[in-house]
Amino acid sequence: MIATQVAIAPARTQAARLAWLDALRGIGAMAVVAEHMLPWLMPALRPYWFNLGMYGVLVFFLVSGYIIPASLEHRGDVRSFWISRIFRLYPLYLLVIGLVLVMAIWVPVRMEVPRHASSVAAHLSMLLDVVHMGGLADPMWTLSYEMVFYLIVTALFVGGVHRRSGLLAIAFGGAAVAAGLVLSAPLLPGEWPAIVTCVIFLAGLVCLISGRFRTTAAYSLGLMALVLLMFGSYVPWFGAAILAVMFTGTAIQRWEAGTGGLTPVVVSAALVAASPVWSIQAGWWWVQPDVWITTMVLAGGTFALGMALRSRPIPGVLTWIGLISYSIYLLHHPLLRGLNSMMGDLRGLPAALSSAISLGYLIVLLTLSWLTYRFVEAPAQRLGKRISRSLRSPQEASSQG
Repeated sequence: MIATQVAIAPARTQAARLAWLDALRGIGAMAVVAEHMLPWLMPALRPYWFNLGMYGVLVFFLVSGYIIPASLEHRGDVRSFWISRIFRLYPLYLLVIGLVLVMAIWVPVRMEVPRHASSVAAHLSMLLDVVHMGGLADPMWTLSYEMVFYLIVTALFVGGVHRRSGLLAIAFGGAAVAAGLVLSAPLLPGEWPAIVTCVIFLAGLVCLISGRFRTTAAYSLGLMALVLLMFGSYVPWFGAAILAVMFTGTAIQRWEAGTGGLTPVVVSAALVAASPVWSIQAGWWWVQPDVWITTMVLAGGTFALGMALRSRPIPGVLTWIGLISYSIYLLHHPLLRGLNSMMGDLRGLPAALSSAISLGYLIVLLTLSWLTYRFVEAPAQRLGKRISRSLRSPQEASSQG
């Protein structure tokens, strides 16, 4: 979701081109941090008229939808795209997994994580939520939908139908409404979907990167992602709604480029807003119509405001937070759990002390996130670019140079 820093408009410099998207990532990251931090440290400040965490996540998904298909089309190369994604996502992800496992010596692993080989398989593919598995770090669930989106977009690109984003946004919105009406649990239960999915995923990635059976692999992975989304997710209507939001972001980019209209954006937004209304699985406070719609409006308004102001100078602190937002996103929850384990229940502390601890936590989080970006994320991205360049044929290099 937040791991989407790519170029789409060659007329401007890369920094200017991405500044507003980085700012949105920064806002989204800190909203998610606040959603998790406030109940543990300053519960009186947590809002309930909208969901801070879902607001941040929706902003991330709109950004991914806006930029990911454009990235693939700009590259015109499935191999380069997937090497970029692997080196963008996995190094920090694996580091955080290692951190959580080391912390398990004194902070027990979340109960939602099965003590079974299927959990290892689900973490390898990142398709955790769509094979109904809990992640070692709570925020990892969103990466499942990022990965589903990548797989479906790749299949659409290979099939030459990737420009039908508006229709896809509406289709997934309709699927969210329908799934909410008829599905109350995953139709692919048990541990086997995670293991089978991991095998197919790894084999498919080898094909996409090597070029062998690339078309077959792209279609197979896209179909697998679609089946898992609708029949393997914890909450099928929610998974479909997320894809509708992401393709809505793509539809906005098409509209901006002059290759699509805004009608699909309006229709898909209405369908996503309605998706939990009649859903069997919609008993949580944050999907009640007033809260859900308010959260959607705030996320969409934030994205629209970012677009409207992108030609103006963006506050440096927002772009810096956006730059390290993937680290912030994955590190913040394990750090919170570690803080809670060391200091116990902090909810009853005096306001001044709670504020001081919260400020200290944020300083540590931002410092560690900058360090992991500087020494893990950035070097891994550079390595991915070098590998991608080394694998290009002379014809590919000349066409992209």
